[in-house]
Amino acid sequence: MEISAETRRPLDVAADLLALLDDTKTEPRPDSQLEALTLAVSADLPVLLWGEPGIGKTAALNHLAEALELPLTTVIASVHEPSDFSGLPVVGDDPAVQGVPMAPPDWAVRLVQAGRGLLFLDELSTAPPAVQAALLRVVLERRVGALRLPPGVRIVAAANPRSSAADGWELSPPLANRFVHLQWTYDHDVVVRGLGGTWPKAALPELDPRQLPDAVTFARRAVCGLLTTRPGLVHQLPKSETRRGGPWPSPRSWEMTLRLIAFATAAGASREVLSMLVRGTVGDGPGLELLASLDQMDLPDPEALLANPHTAVLPERGDLRQTVLDGVVEAVRKRPDQSRWDAAWSLLVLALETGAPDLVVVPASTLASLRRDDWQVPAAIERISGAVALSRRADRAGEK
Repeated sequence: MEISAETRRPLDVAADLLALLDDTKTEPRPDSQLEALTLAVSADLPVLLWGEPGIGKTAALNHLAEALELPLTTVIASVHEPSDFSGLPVVGDDPAVQGVPMAPPDWAVRLVQAGRGLLFLDELSTAPPAVQAALLRVVLERRVGALRLPPGVRIVAAANPRSSAADGWELSPPLANRFVHLQWTYDHDVVVRGLGGTWPKAALPELDPRQLPDAVTFARRAVCGLLTTRPGLVHQLPKSETRRGGPWPSPRSWEMTLRLIAFATAAGASREVLSMLVRGTVGDGPGLELLASLDQMDLPDPEALLANPHTAVLPERGDLRQTVLDGVVEAVRKRPDQSRWDAAWSLLVLALETGAPDLVVVPASTLASLRRDDWQVPAAIERISGAVALSRRADRAGEK
């Protein structure tokens, strides 16, 4: 016998309404912080999301677990005891022979039985120091009591800044140095569209199998090249307690950075995503130095440009283009020759035709000063001289 709408219980109708509200969908949408999160998860590195309360960190993890088809296990770190992560001692029949095993909690057992999953450690910054110390082994060794979490388990944590966390603690340096720190913010358009029923779709990055060996080589060359010239960056424990609870450089975090560069290269990730990951692993200062060195690695060799100026391709970004042009002029200065001087002028003309004219002003002035008395003036100088004169007049007008 069917139950009429009039005889249904009020909570049954409320459940129907809740089901309609929960019925949302996802769509592919560019989202740098979500891409950075999925890339770090793909690289099997622990991630820590920092953000104010209520901006959607937990919701993002739920969407991520659903999209990756991973069972989500949420553990509120602040309400647990150290023994919940290190295990409770269980006395056997003969402790002198068998020892005293450490029994893991039920959530760890479920993860091991499933063989895969997403372990979400929430409210990490409100966990007392003793609990943070117990979490070290979970994050680093993937061990909970006597159990080892299977390789299919990924770890993501969330924390509120101490200024907005109730009874918050700074993260201990050993624990902080084991995470990729991502600043989690909300995007107005994403929130509005999500409240309308459509959220961004989370997906693991697509790695190009053909790029894997080159990606590893590139990552190793980038990190080792920087640390060779800047040995002081290998290990820098911050002096302030607050900064120690964030990303900072150590051999461990540089190893994590190397892995992230390899994954980002193989996935063709954007510079913005790579910047978030690198700075979230070794900190802003060392991270920015690494990014600058990566730019230098991608720049064309000045000698190759001088050898074939008519087939040269200059960088699109203005700062990189300026660096290349300065390098070309410096190469001519070190080994002056009529043909090399002419080739440099051809490159300046190319820069003038394909980019901002003001970028050629300083290189052109320096290159003109390198002319020898017996060198003929190329016709290219006439094309550039007009742009140089116009740029200088504009500078003088701006000063006035």
